[in-house]
Amino acid sequence: MNIIVKRAIVGGAVSTLVMGTGTFILGEVSGYRAMDLLSTSLSGINMLCNTVILASSTILALMLTLLSISRSANSRLTEKHYRNVLHIAKYDTILIIVATITFLMLNLPIIESKEVPENWYVAIYYTSLGMASILGGGLIAIVTMLYGTITSIILIVGLKITDHPLVDNEE
Repeated sequence: MNIIVKRAIVGGAVSTLVMGTGTFILGEVSGYRAMDLLSTSLSGINMLCNTVILASSTILALMLTLLSISRSANSRLTEKHYRNVLHIAKYDTILIIVATITFLMLNLPIIESKEVPENWYVAIYYTSLGMASILGGGLIAIVTMLYGTITSIILIVGLKITDHPLVDNEE
């Protein structure tokens, strides 16, 4: 596993833990019932899902431009660069799928039902908070990977650095 992916995973995991812990503490401190917390937080989590889907889809589409710039570079790039781009595309696609599934699951009208036991609301509330934290951390991880890859491209293509680890010096 290369440094760009490691850095992104650590950043995403730390972000997920901070967001999850923060929302958990706020939920516990507020003293509201889980059903009230769930009904209040659902609109924000749905907006987050929509934002993650939009951002991830845009990133995926713009990666075609990144590949075009990579191919037109005067320097020949190593396989490692293209593997970095492949990792970003794969994780970005997974994030789109998870955000879509989360959005669809949280739009079920469970709050409207009178037959749902009270303890289900607690589980659904904390699951939704967990999913929101994972989505936020996943987006941060992908942006971090993208930043590392774009920084390398700027150094190689824009600043014409020839001794970069991603430049293939073999003919």
